[in-house]
Amino acid sequence: MRAVELLRNKFGVSQLYKYEVKVEGETVLEIYWHPLTIAEREAIQKKSNADDAGDFALSLMLEKALDKDGKRLFQDGDRATLRREVEASILQDIQLAMLTSGTETKVEEAKAALKS
Repeated sequence: MRAVELLRNKFGVSQLYKYEVKVEGETVLEIYWHPLTIAEREAIQKKSNADDAGDFALSLMLEKALDKDGKRLFQDGDRATLRREVEASILQDIQLAMLTSGTETKVEEAKAALKS
């Protein structure tokens, strides 16, 4: 198997990740997303304030968050409401999950597949 095929199979955009926002053990919102590609990262960076990591993370969430049917959860116009009216720690938890999704486990699986 070629390296590009291995990377696409193990880390490609067909992967789907999920995060559950819970309150007192009850799931109130499920957020899905596909991995961030270099092209998407560059497009999001152009839309956001380059000097503000928080703005990039919020832009990432607005752009990538999907419902279970694959439809965007947020619109670009939701930015102001999320910034002013939603608890920062909740947004940061979602953003952190999106930024770190699949990193360690998937890398180890890919290394094992490359050795075999």
